[in-house]
Amino acid sequence: MQPNEEMDIETAAQLLKLLGDKTRLTMVKIMSEHECCVCEFTDLFDMSQPAISQHLRKLKDAGAVSEARRGQWIFYSLNQDFPYYGFISNIIRDLPKQSDKLDKLEKQGKRITCCK
Repeated sequence: MQPNEEMDIETAAQLLKLLGDKTRLTMVKIMSEHECCVCEFTDLFDMSQPAISQHLRKLKDAGAVSEARRGQWIFYSLNQDFPYYGFISNIIRDLPKQSDKLDKLEKQGKRITCCK
């Protein structure tokens, strides 16, 4: 999205609805700082893999999230090529960093190593 390009209200409403879920909003903030795999999100949110996958599918279908396959594992991150990346970045900019959640996982031995 060009800096001066206007987003239509419908698109903005759809993106705000997508980010209106606390879990997805937190996931987006985390993915703006670090890439993560599904197993990390299941531990972070204490949710089932299918539930996490549904959240990621919605974000991916919208184009907000990209994935990178490494062997049998898929890692997710915020898609910087998404046309509305700037809009999402502005929304999450003032949210608290989520690094402490990932640090806690690492101390528990669950950060990335569960995917190797």
